[in-house]
Amino acid sequence: MPSQVVLAAPAKVNLYLAVHERTSDGYHRLSTVFQALDDRLSDVVRLSPATGFSVSMSPDVGVPETENLAFRAAVSIAREAGVADGLEVFIEKRIPAGGGLGGASADAAAVLVGACALWGLDPSSEQVLGIARRLGADVAFFLAGGTALYGGRGDVRERDFPTPEIPLVVATAGEPVPTGAAYALLDRMPRPPAPRPERLFEALIAKDASGIGAALHNDLAPVAKALVPSVAEVESWLAHAEGVVGASVTGSGSCVFAVCVSEAAADAAAEAARDRGWWAQACSTSPHGVRIVATE
Repeated sequence: MPSQVVLAAPAKVNLYLAVHERTSDGYHRLSTVFQALDDRLSDVVRLSPATGFSVSMSPDVGVPETENLAFRAAVSIAREAGVADGLEVFIEKRIPAGGGLGGASADAAAVLVGACALWGLDPSSEQVLGIARRLGADVAFFLAGGTALYGGRGDVRERDFPTPEIPLVVATAGEPVPTGAAYALLDRMPRPPAPRPERLFEALIAKDASGIGAALHNDLAPVAKALVPSVAEVESWLAHAEGVVGASVTGSGSCVFAVCVSEAAADAAAEAARDRGWWAQACSTSPHGVRIVATE
């Protein structure tokens, strides 16, 4: 049994996000295509056996330990698996918090997978998937990663797609978009139905970067830009950057991502965005979810 497990916990973007009616449990029904990103935009999660449960991170994002999704994941899997041991978790944060990139959910999924490695459990079991779905809407996605259509609250995997090898750039001016406020404003706004996602599906199957860029859609983008005008500024600037074939808000923001024609174009856009005082990172699509990168 290893004494420590180190995992990569990738970020995600939403290539498509349609928000449907609010259900009886207070959540909205979603249709979304998640896309995992490569290690250039991922957290590093380290787990070790311990007598109790603790989660720390660097840099600290200001979330109380017991409210941290990674802490809840550790407690949940130990309780449901009937394991008496605890876990010490350290997270090297590289994914911007509150940007719509799913960093907290990826960290929670990494804890589940790492705990399975430490305790000899099956990370692909229905028990682990159930824990992930109860923890949060997109935690389950990070167990498998890749490119996939999800329904329900964003927790039900409905269709897999081949992951295209596409360079991306992700940027934000840094001002967060409150998720609750974004959904509340969306509920008050008249809006046309979301376009059907078949155009995106065809582009994904063809691995056509230009087609994917042209088919990006996010119902939450207008409210994110209304609540935080810098999101609109970043999106507009990225959309017109050289070598960009499409740009969109991810999740409820505040991060915006752009599909690029080449790695060089993504690198250049990221550098130019940083010159404007924004946070930015060039990266690529990835077929992976959370994964173990080292054991000791």
